[in-house]
Amino acid sequence: MRRVGLIINPIAGMGGAVGLKGTDGAKIVQRAYALGAEKVSAERAKAFLRSFGALSNTIEFLTCPGEMGEGVFQELGMPCRVIPGRTAETSAEDTRSAARLMQNSDVAIIAFCGGDGTARDILDAVGQRVPVIGIPSGVKMHSGVFAVSPKTAAEIVTKFLWDELPLKEGEVADVDEEAFREGRLSARLYGYLSVPHEPAGIQGMKAPTPITDEASENRRAVAKWVIENMEGGILYILGPGSTVKTINEILGIEGMLLGVDLVLNRRMLHSDVNEKDILKAISKRPARIVVSPIGKQGFIFGRGNQQISSRVLRRLGKEAVMIVSTREKLEGIQVLRVDTGDSDVDALFRGIMKVLVDYNIFRAMRVES
Repeated sequence: MRRVGLIINPIAGMGGAVGLKGTDGAKIVQRAYALGAEKVSAERAKAFLRSFGALSNTIEFLTCPGEMGEGVFQELGMPCRVIPGRTAETSAEDTRSAARLMQNSDVAIIAFCGGDGTARDILDAVGQRVPVIGIPSGVKMHSGVFAVSPKTAAEIVTKFLWDELPLKEGEVADVDEEAFREGRLSARLYGYLSVPHEPAGIQGMKAPTPITDEASENRRAVAKWVIENMEGGILYILGPGSTVKTINEILGIEGMLLGVDLVLNRRMLHSDVNEKDILKAISKRPARIVVSPIGKQGFIFGRGNQQISSRVLRRLGKEAVMIVSTREKLEGIQVLRVDTGDSDVDALFRGIMKVLVDYNIFRAMRVES
């Protein structure tokens, strides 16, 4: 029996749809609950476990009590061995303690369901002494230790257990959430974890967009084309990032660099909105979405813009989405990716989509989920 550890951060990703950009700290978690945030990590963990299929009978899973793992196994009717730990009001220290216990129990690999903050906890606990793989469930996932989806995480674990993958160092990076909520990106590299080497299945560390005159001019050309083709009475949902926010800059309206804004008739309707705000707005009028892929990772939905949720995308459809990017950013991206947590919605985007890379110049890119 191959032995695999599974640690779930119950609150990971809660801040995404409600526009909080993370859930680090008790006060932010309370605020997320007050805004009606829903827990998402358990469903992500279930998707991971289901993907093993019959192979799960050849794996001994070690997990934590309650919401940190045991509850998910009980819901799926899958056997597991539960290590000591708390069942309620868990914290980062519970994650660190669980990782140490699993290391001492000779697991072949630890799978953790969370975001960058959870990756930092795992790093603090075990360093590179045991291989790990991240099941993406956070809001901000800048680190290079996460699989591109829960299903892919299971595929990587399977290949690793059967000696098909070597190990590599994966970067653990995180941002200052307070600065992030204010529209400032302050990222830091904390160290490295040992992860299976599967370039097609593990997302790279987020790469910032270069600040050069050429890139700035490219962004402005893209933004001008979008603005010139804006239609009256159409709501424009503008995602995060410098390429998209150049639209605001040229229009002379203030928006959130790292948030989602709503623009109507070339004027700001609402800034830094959450999922509920978007759903309410699109119930009243037709809308389109403008997003830019994350540098190096290629995600257009499911990373950093969870306010534009699967519910929003299901309502508007693929035809309402415009993807924009500078030429330089797109050169570092092999494929575009979607990981909304809704497999049906993700499937809508598979195939070829156009990306606006300059004034009235498009490039065809493949989208995977």
